Amino acid sequence: QVQLVESGGGLVQAGGSLRLSCAASGRTFSSYVMGWFRQAPGKEREFVAAINWSGSSTYYSDSVKGRFTISRDNARNTVWLQMNSLKSEDTAVYYCAAGRQYYSFNYDSEKDFGSWGQGTQVTVSS
Repeated sequence: QVQLVESGGGLVQAGGSLRLSCAASGRTFSSYVMGWFRQAPGKEREFVAAINWSGSSTYYSDSVKGRFTISRDNARNTVWLQMNSLKSEDTAVYYCAAGRQYYSFNYDSEKDFGSWGQGTQVTVSS
């Protein structure tokens, strides 16, 4: 498993941008799918975005498609989530997650991600 530490959360006005970072420990980062999930108050945790081991494929929830961009740098053991055109409904704790890449990986399922960060709060004021 890898250890994950998120950063970059904060308070932003609607329409603004934030960039979340997730730093991973370990020498096998490139063998992991990386994902971002979020949990709003009173709601279940939900999928936001994921990226395969090489960065060649990305996946997004419908609610963030076109506004958020996930990227990774395997040499730096880091994954980012660039969030633009933020809305009040994006307010949540955002979690970075990692899962071992395999052929039938379910990119939008928590069950395939075995390592999780502590989360970082994102608050969007309207």
